[in-house]
Amino acid sequence: MTYHPHSLDQRLYLDVNHFARSTAWLHSVAAPFALWIGVTILGVILIIGCWISRKAQDPVLAVSKALWVGVACFISLGANQIVAHLVKRVRPYYTMPHVEVLVAKAHDYTFPSDHAVVAGTVIAGMWLVSKRLAWIATVVGLVLGFARVYVGAHYPSDVVAGLLLGAAICLVLAKPMTRLIKFFVSAIVKTPLRPLVIAKRD
Repeated sequence: MTYHPHSLDQRLYLDVNHFARSTAWLHSVAAPFALWIGVTILGVILIIGCWISRKAQDPVLAVSKALWVGVACFISLGANQIVAHLVKRVRPYYTMPHVEVLVAKAHDYTFPSDHAVVAGTVIAGMWLVSKRLAWIATVVGLVLGFARVYVGAHYPSDVVAGLLLGAAICLVLAKPMTRLIKFFVSAIVKTPLRPLVIAKRD
């Protein structure tokens, strides 16, 4: 049975899906990366960002920015659920028959991608924290986005929308939220937990 795609998004999805069919050797890496390895690496990058921020010239501000990125991930995911339930776009494997699917089929909506939203948030946030970590997060995030299409779970536009939504929320709310978080971080400095915010100077 031949399926004729009706949009550029579907055509791109099928192109990537065809590539997935012809690269079976990559499946054992792509599937876990798309499910949990990618977001785990991004989480580790975020933790490292918080830790190295303690050594900044203004550690209270730097740590506050890094903590905001973590908070932004949860806010972005919440916003994403609202958008997803408004758009109500079903997963591509439910509308296009005979596609290669490398992960368990989910029944939630596909637009935007939750994984991509987290990636977009961390990528944008790391540019506020550390350029070196930002470049690493960018590479990991983009590979994660591609992997979500590669395993058959998302259309390309799901990933693009997720990346943009996460980045937008992180950057637009960065100043006011960092200010708010800085208030609590400043309070921590006056407690025995101070080493979590300010590293000891040599």
